[in-house]
Amino acid sequence: MIIKWLGHSCFLITSERGLRVIMDPYSVGGGINYSSIEETADIVVVSHDHFDHNAVSAVRGKPEVVKGSGMKTVRGIQFRGIATYHDTSQGKQRGTNTVFCFTLGDIKLCHLGDLGHLLSQAQINEIGAVDILFIPTGGFYTIDAADASKVCDQLKPKVIIPMHFKTAKCDFPISGVEDFIRNKKNARKMDSSQIEFKLGELPAATEIVVLKS
Repeated sequence: MIIKWLGHSCFLITSERGLRVIMDPYSVGGGINYSSIEETADIVVVSHDHFDHNAVSAVRGKPEVVKGSGMKTVRGIQFRGIATYHDTSQGKQRGTNTVFCFTLGDIKLCHLGDLGHLLSQAQINEIGAVDILFIPTGGFYTIDAADASKVCDQLKPKVIIPMHFKTAKCDFPISGVEDFIRNKKNARKMDSSQIEFKLGELPAATEIVVLKS
C-alpha cells in the first residue's frame, strides 16, 4: 500500500488493488494552509465533525463516507469505530472523537483522529494489534507529545506516523513534530509526502516515520 500525507490529519491510502481511502479531509482556511485536496477516493473516513477533519465535499469522486462508532463494511473493507473524546473531560470541552481501525492488504491501520486523552484498557482491547498508527502529537486540541508517546506505548504499533502538529502550513497554536521525536532514535524524517509499505516488510522494531508536508 501507499500512504500519502495530504496535510494535518489527512492521508490518502491506496491499496495494492487500487482502492483509495482518504482519512479526515480538511477545509483550507482558519489556520489550515495546506493545498486544497485534489484527490479522488472510494471511501472517506471522518473522525469527528470539525472543519479540519470533515471536509468530505473537498474529495473528488463519489466516495462512501464512514463515520461514528461500531462496525461498518464498505467496499469489502471492515471499519471499526471506537468512541473516544476530543479532550480529557469526556467531551465537555471539544466533543467526541472516533478512532478508526481497518485492514488493507493484511496490514492493520489505526487513525486516532483528534484523540484528547490516554486510552482505557477497554479501548486498547477494542483496537487490538496495530501495524500502522496515525497519531496526533501537537497538543492543545489533542494529546501532546508526551501523551502521544504514552499512547504509542499502550498500542505498540510497528509504524508510527505523527500528524496534527504545527508546520509552516498550519497556524494552529500547537507544537511541532520535534517535541514528539526528540531523543527518539527510531524516528526518521522522509523527503517525500508518501511512503510504501508491504506485508512482510514492516519493521521488526517500532519505527516513527515523519512524512514531508
